[in-house]
Amino acid sequence: MTNTAATAPLAGRREWTAFTVLLLPLLLVSMDTSVLYFAIPAITRELDPSATQQLWIFDSYAFALSGLLVTMGSLGDRIGRRKLLLAGAGAFGLASVAAAYASSAEMLIAARVILGIGGATLMPSTLALVRNLFRDDKQRGKAIALWSGAMTGGIALGSVLSGVMLNHFWWGSVFLINVPAMLLLLVLVPVLVPEFKDPAPGRFDLLSVPLSTAAVLPVVYGLKEIAAEGFEPRYLACLLVGLVFGLVFVRRQRRREDAMVPRALFRGRGFGAGIGLNTVAAFAMMGSAYFTTQYLQSVLGMGTLEAALWSLAPSLFIGAAAPVGAALAQKTDRARVIAGGFVLAAAGFALISLVGTDSLWLMLAGAGVLASGIVVVMSLVSDMALASAPAEKAGSAASLLETGQEFGGALGMALLGSLGTAVYRSDLSGAEPAVRETLGGAVATAAQTGGAAGDRLLTLAREAFVHGMQYAAWGGAALLLVAAAGALALARSGKDAAPAGAERTVPAGAPTV
Repeated sequence: MTNTAATAPLAGRREWTAFTVLLLPLLLVSMDTSVLYFAIPAITRELDPSATQQLWIFDSYAFALSGLLVTMGSLGDRIGRRKLLLAGAGAFGLASVAAAYASSAEMLIAARVILGIGGATLMPSTLALVRNLFRDDKQRGKAIALWSGAMTGGIALGSVLSGVMLNHFWWGSVFLINVPAMLLLLVLVPVLVPEFKDPAPGRFDLLSVPLSTAAVLPVVYGLKEIAAEGFEPRYLACLLVGLVFGLVFVRRQRRREDAMVPRALFRGRGFGAGIGLNTVAAFAMMGSAYFTTQYLQSVLGMGTLEAALWSLAPSLFIGAAAPVGAALAQKTDRARVIAGGFVLAAAGFALISLVGTDSLWLMLAGAGVLASGIVVVMSLVSDMALASAPAEKAGSAASLLETGQEFGGALGMALLGSLGTAVYRSDLSGAEPAVRETLGGAVATAAQTGGAAGDRLLTLAREAFVHGMQYAAWGGAALLLVAAAGALALARSGKDAAPAGAERTVPAGAPTV
């Protein structure tokens, strides 16, 4: 007996044009995580923020974004993903104007919070709409590969673009670049993108909103502070508080029929595995970025703009990696390609472990190889998770993927950063506290000391930092090889993909068995 159901319809020019428009908010949201790297000195001169306010100017965006992803993904499933995307684009554009013309540190922090809220609506909405626009497996794989490349490239592009803008305009211009793109989005999305939502979503669980936020924010905050300050009791307490709220949130989701995180998501054969592997990939990506930026600036002595321009070099690898990975996954077992991506990224870490205090090209090569492998993994596991989720729950599925990505990135900076810092401090055990604390402190102390003594101190500090980076690289490589083995185990168990035919449709009147 045979099934005569037709294959899923192919997306045409309209869908691909809509997809191109959807890349705009993704690019801007990812750019906003790094757009302040060059602007903060000018902001400090103009607004005179305190040290605490300066930290919140940086972090308020990321905290609002990560804390509301789950909520916004569920909300989009209920009210419509296009509607949520348009609301988020409007909020993002207005907040960009408010940030550009902020007259005080408090106003800028508030605008950054609203930007984060807008970003939390835009990211899951765009990925969920990609899931809905491309019902053919091959086309969806290509689209998500491009989506992953744009998201990764946007982070690197943000710092460079802000540096270029600040060479010609005032600091607020780094926010105003968002406004034309959001206006274009508001005009084109209603014309090109159809509405998608869950036809029977159930009631919206209001109590789960603060529970999910209370579960995510303390963990992300604690991990970020551990990466910067080390394992202090108050940051470990933040992790514990977040985990307790997370347990309460999970228990509530398991008991309710109208849960914010539907249990139906985890019935898909690749969904849970996709989230886990995506989290590991984000761990490696952000963990390596923690060292790359410091190496370019503090070890090689580059200026901020020069370092940002050099950091774009690995993006050349990224542009080709995701489409190649998607093409390979269509010809062979997807889980094996994912495992190969992890092995390639581990090879990038291995190259970084060979870097010395004057190894620019080796560092860039290692970062490029690592980023290529990670982008292959991220695009394929995102497709795997979304394909296995019910189409009507695509917003919730996308939000969980991105929340896992936020956790993985924060964890990568915390653990790999802490490993590198421990080695650095051990190598400089006899130095004064300011030198042992961070490489930046050592650079400042060496500049104050001057002469041959300052040069020797700077050399020792740079060697200690590179030594710590090498240990962290081997730790990252080991984790990625474990993840590769896990992906291969997934292939052997036959659980690496959505059920065959998950996206197939049956035309009206077609005979079915």
